Amino acid sequence: MTSTPTPPGLARFNALAEPAALAVLREVCAADAWVRRVLAARPCATADELYAASDAATAGLTAADLDEAMAAHPPIGRPRPGDRASAREQSGMAAAPDGLRAEMLELNLAYQERFGHVFLVCATGRTGEQLRDAVRERLGNAPEQERGIVRTELGKINRIRLARLVDAEED
Repeated sequence: MTSTPTPPGLARFNALAEPAALAVLREVCAADAWVRRVLAARPCATADELYAASDAATAGLTAADLDEAMAAHPPIGRPRPGDRASAREQSGMAAAPDGLRAEMLELNLAYQERFGHVFLVCATGRTGEQLRDAVRERLGNAPEQERGIVRTELGKINRIRLARLVDAEED
């Protein structure tokens, strides 16, 4: 059986000093418990090992940890200035017409009022209309059901961000 070499981005991540690795992981997910668990999994020989560590860390997040993670995510359609990851992930809203953007703002506010936190969805590859439809659909969920969906969506976001880390070319 042949082994595949560790991807260069993953090798660089594995070699980072702990403070630098913590900073990189906090850009992926703001929940300190997630960061610590993924950091403890280093070194990872493959991207799949890193993703498995992320999945396990996401599954182990408490309600407070989920709140900590969600607090770092801006509302859909309103990425924070300088937040390249969210702007890239929410690019489907960037070209949305003004009416759709206004509707999304109203839906974001209704969601936040109902559930007490930002509407979290893996927005990568979704159009503005798809994002609007997702929040409309999820507004009808029970709070417990919505927490489970939020955890799943956070896991997807974390995997996408980790994939960019693994695939990163030399700086």
